This record gives sequence, C-alpha cells and structure tokens, in this order.
Amino acid sequence: QVSLVESGGGLVQAGGSLRLSCVLSGRTFSNFGMAWFRQAPGKEREFVAAITSLGDTTEYANSVKGRFIISRDNAKNTQYLQMNSLKPEDTAVYYCAGRIAFFIATREESYGYWGQGTQVTVSS
Repeated sequence: QVSLVESGGGLVQAGGSLRLSCVLSGRTFSNFGMAWFRQAPGKEREFVAAITSLGDTTEYANSVKGRFIISRDNAKNTQYLQMNSLKPEDTAVYYCAGRIAFFIATREESYGYWGQGTQVTVSS
C-alpha cells in the first residue's frame, strides 16, 4: 500500500521561505512521477509543480515560477518543494501527489496517490 506523508508546513511572513517534504513508502519511489498541488480556502485544488520520476524535468504553475523549486531524492524516497518569496496568496493546504509514470502531468485526475496535506500560511 502506497503512503505519502507531507511535512514542513507552517506560518511564515510574506517574503519568507519554507521547504515542504513528502515521503513515499510502500512502492519503489523512482517509478513515480510526483507533483505538488494546493487548495486555498473556498477554491478548487490547483497544480503547483511536477517532476519526472528521474527528476530530470520539472514544470511549474505560472503563479509560482521563479519562486518555487521542486526536487526529489530517490535514495530517500522523498520529494521537496522549496518555496521562496512567499506571498499571502500562497496560503493553502499543500498536497503531495504521485503516479506510476515517467512523464509529467499537471492534471489532478492523473494522480492516484495523495498525501493528507500540510497547511502553509503566509501573513502579510
């Protein structure tokens, strides 16, 4: 059974940084394309960033491009989201998602495995 567990969320001031982590267990991590999504209060869940199973290609939502960096360490079964220059509009629950595939996907329905989410709050 696949399990995804996020950590690293919290409260930060605008302009600050946070790093989210997501650990996958139960299957071979290097077989999974991974992504981060987020859901703000009253809004639908949206794509943030994705990375291929080997970590050689990444993709970002326009709203975070240049500020967030997605990465992974296949030896540690972990993906990361480094979030810099945070803005109040980045406040959301951030979800880790995985799929057994090589290529990147940005649509929520492409991912079959999800974490429980971690809250990120950015104060102005």
